[in-house]
Amino acid sequence: MMKWVAPRAARPQRGALFTIAALLIGSAVLRIGLTASEAIALEKSHTPSEVKASSDTACETVGDLDGMLVAFREREERIATQELKLQKRMQALAVADQKIDEKLAALTKAEADLRATLALADSAAETDLTQLTTVYENMKPKDAAALFEQMAPEFSAGFLGRMKPASAASIMAGLSAERAYSISVILAGRNANVPKE
Repeated sequence: MMKWVAPRAARPQRGALFTIAALLIGSAVLRIGLTASEAIALEKSHTPSEVKASSDTACETVGDLDGMLVAFREREERIATQELKLQKRMQALAVADQKIDEKLAALTKAEADLRATLALADSAAETDLTQLTTVYENMKPKDAAALFEQMAPEFSAGFLGRMKPASAASIMAGLSAERAYSISVILAGRNANVPKE
């Protein structure tokens, strides 16, 4: 009797799957092995001096950085020198400003003193003129006229212009006609140049 055997196509083969899996794993191991061997070969080919030399040539910015650092330091020194000069100049300007302020204060004080002195002198002169005018007013008109005849016309006109009209008239009556006329012209014309508006 014959046994029944199932057809082969219907049943998967374990051997074929195993073979495919083994091939895939082998391929992966080969790839890893080749890559690792290249990396190991590259690693072993460089000696420490070669590594240092290659790192120096690979990064050339170290020399550039040194140059930049030197330039920055020089610039910083120049700026510090300029700042020091500016500070000294500012101090000198502050001292000059202080001296100018002191001199201005001294000038202001001197101006105030001068004004006070001038005011005192003007006041004293005015007081003297007022007293002298009073003396001439109180003199006898004949005696005052004799004095006014001897004075310059401008000077005597100044006193007569300050006197009371009655006293001035009495003195003018005692003067010569020429002198009285000169004094009258001076008195009439002394305010001619005053602005009218």
